[in-house]
Amino acid sequence: MKDALGDLDSVLVLGGGSEIALATVRALVARRARTVVLAARRPESLSAAAEELRTAGATDVETVRFDAGDDAEAHARLVDDVFDRHGDFDVVLVAAGVLGDQAVAERDGAAARAVVHTNFLGLVSAIVPCAERMRAQGHGTIAVLSTVAGERPRRSNFVYGSSKAGLDAFAQGLGDALAGTGVNVLVVRPGFVHTRMTAGLDAAPLATTPEKVAEATLDGLARGAHTVWAPPALRYVMSVLRHMPRPVFRRLPM
Repeated sequence: MKDALGDLDSVLVLGGGSEIALATVRALVARRARTVVLAARRPESLSAAAEELRTAGATDVETVRFDAGDDAEAHARLVDDVFDRHGDFDVVLVAAGVLGDQAVAERDGAAARAVVHTNFLGLVSAIVPCAERMRAQGHGTIAVLSTVAGERPRRSNFVYGSSKAGLDAFAQGLGDALAGTGVNVLVVRPGFVHTRMTAGLDAAPLATTPEKVAEATLDGLARGAHTVWAPPALRYVMSVLRHMPRPVFRRLPM
């Protein structure tokens, strides 16, 4: 539940190793969040991050195993276990994902399937039980880390982009389905973010940082927004690209 001052008190992160997720959690703890559960494929790698959050003021920090590649039953058990032990969560931050290798994935069905499964199917089967638990508690926000790459997938990363497009559409629909329940869904659409995942890639225009995406996310949470862009100017850039005729779009160096 929110604390006496109305600040978010508890957060569950699916994809706790994400630099964007950790930046967001740090910002939430700075605003008095006290319960943090970081769920990641290798929870043992998050011990330093967990200790940092405790030092910053979080009183209950736990790391647990979450793999988007697991089946729906495993995801449901994880969600029930975490909610049963910690009670209500104000925020579930969905941040797991992989970029993949486009050159391989567009020619190798197994590689393409792995990207889509991690970024879309595996997250859907974890989000659904979270939504049910939050529906039962009657409050909270599911914040889903999407990307502008899902707005109109480009030839340079269409496997990744299409997987995120599916997740984005699912999150939007889930938000509509939860209207009136007290549960909100926030879709976060950053552009190019300087992280380990993008290291070595040429930065796109309007590139940003995990901390800036975290700021946009917290602003969206505070406003009860349905969508935020990071940086905000991408909303207008993508509006142009989304409606650009395909023959013109294909000639862009993207």
